[in-house]
Amino acid sequence: MTITGEDHARALTGPWWWARWRSAVLDGSVALVSAVECGAEGIPFARDAGVPVWVGIVFGVIAGSVLLLRRKWPIAVVLVAIAITPAQMGFLLGVVGLYTLAACELPRRVLAALAGMSLLGTAVVTFVRVRQDMARGDLTLGDWFLPFAAVTTALGLTAPPLLLGLYVGARRRLMESLRERADSLERELQLLAERAEERAEWARNEERTRIAREMHDVVAHRVSLMVVHAAALQAVARKDPEKAVRNAALVGDMGRQALTELREMLGVLRAGDGGGRRAASASSLAAVGEAAAAAASRVAEAEGAMEGPWLSELEELVGQSAAAGMVVDLSVQGDVRSYAAEVEQTAYRVVQEALTNVHKHAAGAKTYVRLAHRVSEIAMQVENEPPPEPASASAGLPSGGNGLVGMRERVAALGGVFVSGPTDGGGFRVSAVIPAV
Repeated sequence: MTITGEDHARALTGPWWWARWRSAVLDGSVALVSAVECGAEGIPFARDAGVPVWVGIVFGVIAGSVLLLRRKWPIAVVLVAIAITPAQMGFLLGVVGLYTLAACELPRRVLAALAGMSLLGTAVVTFVRVRQDMARGDLTLGDWFLPFAAVTTALGLTAPPLLLGLYVGARRRLMESLRERADSLERELQLLAERAEERAEWARNEERTRIAREMHDVVAHRVSLMVVHAAALQAVARKDPEKAVRNAALVGDMGRQALTELREMLGVLRAGDGGGRRAASASSLAAVGEAAAAAASRVAEAEGAMEGPWLSELEELVGQSAAAGMVVDLSVQGDVRSYAAEVEQTAYRVVQEALTNVHKHAAGAKTYVRLAHRVSEIAMQVENEPPPEPASASAGLPSGGNGLVGMRERVAALGGVFVSGPTDGGGFRVSAVIPAV
């Protein structure tokens, strides 16, 4: 695998300006060979210049060793190679220097200027040396050979390293671009994975909230009525056996209805278990995304999986509360029509939870249930009067404080408006408006 990001930065562990120890060893070896070459070529240079041989050798060694700096200062290396060209030394220095210069990210005008200087210097020196050889009689070729040898030698020593350096530099820049793209893609994939995990967590939280809300709505109302009837049964068991029998029958009906609704809910949850296990066992990015989508769709499917309750059952709901001793007045305005399943279920649950709260907190209070069918929305309101003083200590029904929260969440999920609060007369009012579409 390629090294990207911080790993690539940490890989730069070479000494001084070298990225790696391997590069430092390579440059040191090439510089050593260049120093030996220039030192050997310094001997004839010293003889021709009339200086001591050791001076020519030292000069050549110093000039050849400049190649050690080719990665740090490539322009200086090429200038040194051009400077010692008249001394006929620095063949390796000039070739490697031009290659390094072309491979670096330098302005093209700088590269062209230095390459032109090297080409011109090599051509001039070659022309002069070949002419001297022809003058001494070492070469007997015609005058045409002078420009041919000068141009051929200059091109041969300049063009190949220059073209190879340009190719290597372009390839290096391409690899760096691909590496940067790989880093960017890796960051994007990591971001997508994090977002997919957030979506999956959000879907799980939404499903847990929905389950808690459904359990609360199904259990709280039925059990509240059962507790109220049980209290009434205890009070009249000896005084009015017939009423006690009716209350006992009502308690049984409430229990059976609660069990039926719980079985329906549990059936929906069991139907979604297979997808949940598959989502939990997945660890890749695609599996996380599928888990989020599956959980979100499962939430939507589970909402409509249970049939009912419907607004047509509202009279039966009010009748159950009336049978428990509550004085309830139901009024319906507008043309009765059918709505989408989630709209009717939400409206029913709002009225159901509001009546449950009256049983818990205002037992014996007269309650008004109003339902209005409008053109593009359905509105409902449940308002109770202050409870009579003797009834304030009711059957002791517990309250978890989740009823109003659940109603608000249900209505807001459909784009509706929910308002609740005490009235001026000391009672309590719950109002909701839900879009019909």
